[in-house]
Amino acid sequence: MVKHLITCDCLGTQTLDTEGLSRTTGLDVKRPCTALCTRQIDRAAAALQEGDAVFCCTQEARVFDALAEELGVPAPPVLDLRDRAGWTADQAPTLPKMSALVAEALLPAAPEKTLDVISEGLCLILGAPEVALPAAEHLSDYLAVTVLLPEGSEVPDTRAFDVITGRLRQARGALGQFEVVIDRLAQVDPGGRGGMGLTEPRDGGVSDCDVLLDLRGEPPLFPAHEKREGYLRADPGHAPSVAASLLAASHLVGTFEKPLYVRTEALLCAHSRAEQTGCSRCLDLCPTGAITPNGDHVTVDPMICAGCGACSAVCPSGAISYDAPPVDQTFRRVQTLAKAYLDAGGISPRLMVHDAHGGEMIRMAARHGRGLPADVIPLDLPVVGGFGHAEIVAALAAGFASVTLLPGPGADRVALSAQIDLAQAIGGRDRVQLLDTPDPDAMSDALYGETAPAPVAEPVRPLGTRRQITRQAARALHGETTLPLPDGAPYGAVVVDTDACTLCLSCVSLCPSGALGDNPDKPQLRFQEDACLQCGICATICPEDAISLQPQLDLSDSALRQEVLNEEEPFACVECGTLFGSKSAIDRITEKLSGHAMFQSPEKLRMLQMCDNCRVSAQALSQDNPFAGGERPRVRTTEDYLSKRRDH
Repeated sequence: MVKHLITCDCLGTQTLDTEGLSRTTGLDVKRPCTALCTRQIDRAAAALQEGDAVFCCTQEARVFDALAEELGVPAPPVLDLRDRAGWTADQAPTLPKMSALVAEALLPAAPEKTLDVISEGLCLILGAPEVALPAAEHLSDYLAVTVLLPEGSEVPDTRAFDVITGRLRQARGALGQFEVVIDRLAQVDPGGRGGMGLTEPRDGGVSDCDVLLDLRGEPPLFPAHEKREGYLRADPGHAPSVAASLLAASHLVGTFEKPLYVRTEALLCAHSRAEQTGCSRCLDLCPTGAITPNGDHVTVDPMICAGCGACSAVCPSGAISYDAPPVDQTFRRVQTLAKAYLDAGGISPRLMVHDAHGGEMIRMAARHGRGLPADVIPLDLPVVGGFGHAEIVAALAAGFASVTLLPGPGADRVALSAQIDLAQAIGGRDRVQLLDTPDPDAMSDALYGETAPAPVAEPVRPLGTRRQITRQAARALHGETTLPLPDGAPYGAVVVDTDACTLCLSCVSLCPSGALGDNPDKPQLRFQEDACLQCGICATICPEDAISLQPQLDLSDSALRQEVLNEEEPFACVECGTLFGSKSAIDRITEKLSGHAMFQSPEKLRMLQMCDNCRVSAQALSQDNPFAGGERPRVRTTEDYLSKRRDH
């Protein structure tokens, strides 16, 4: 457990209130050092030997790690207070912000989940001979290289690497498990005198490899190719990029740890039911194609998943959730930052969510510019795309006056914009913004120029699923009201045209979340809005086109109860009086079949108005029972055989 906080004012360039930090964090915070990484390295050594300390300097983490190794003690955890809070042009006190950053850093980290990927160095190079063959010569000392040349290319007189010719039809997979299909495949026939010959070409040749080096200069083989591990692509006319790809390929041998970015719960997935497609939000957004349909749910290929987080942000049911870090830990970090800031005497904090690129912008702005305002608290995440509308609304309800997302170069702007639109509809347009700039000074200017509204008067920190937290947080912001939402939102109502609805209840049987229900005692269609995922299966399956979706967020208690959308008077069996079906449905069926050839007699029409048991009984007793057989043959006895013998 951490007991000590080792601080440094970095040659007197920042002000540290160590007594205040000790009071707000509950840690032992001694007077700050001035040059902890150089002249006062002895204080760092003493703190390492004492143990249970956090060093408030990430810039010189390498120095502290080396010192710990020399002393034979574990490397210390490090925390950046200087760039994120200390170096700022803001004259406001920084103690609340530093207290929040310390409290968040002390939260236990979730264990990282990984999958071992083995690459044996089998490399397939694609490209024209003038580029692919020199590349193969460079890589042949490090990898087992095969070059795929276009059909008709001249084959070199070398066996330092394998050469084939043909036309690439298909490629799939990722590092350590690529599979390619090649048409007109011809391999080198090494026998004979003279130049190398080739075998007869054949279609559909399948080959496996660990690394794909694409030097064709054509469109990439995969969507979001830069996120496909093991697939290296370079412009064949640009020598530096080719050299960089060769260097990268030479290092792709061995066992690698592939992070498992998402967690799936197939039973919660609302993708389809009975071959009727419903929710496809994650499928529509996945940039790498890692998510594919698999029956009534979807499946995620962990080898292709690049961990952008968009699927977790849009999933309405929690069937897919980000797991690196887990969603609940992100909520806990947000709530801890807000609570610690407010407990330390701060007012109206603002949250800025960023990734590694944003972290570098913060460091540059702090060293060379105005830094961050004292009330802007940075939250560093592996990907900004995983911070969706639920996390944003939860941050506003926890006490943040506004939330700003600072995406890096690889972030999916389309997915982010959709989540921000939804968060603005729930939390308020003046409270949520996307700050899309690569300029550290522009970032600082935007934050210093922002005028955020007052935060919620009574902060809440709800627990539960993303849907539950969104609802509770929105209710803390707005009270019991109904918020209109943009199309495609995962919250809303089902609107039923009662004139068209026949209460066939097909929608009830296929609803994946149980939002639609029936009443076993009478013809009734019930609906619980809080459970509705707006997947659209009910609207698709309705034979009368009587169902439509209305995106909204009802924050009243009625959304938690089953409400009746449509009901009718039940029909009483004309034989026994048992209630079954609806009166309008039975009357409509009777009217439609009254002119049918099979229902000409009153007895036949009357059967339509009977319950199941009475109908079976009536059918069995009728003279033209289709299930009745003819007259049964007489059983032959011994006397029959004897009499036959006497006759002869």
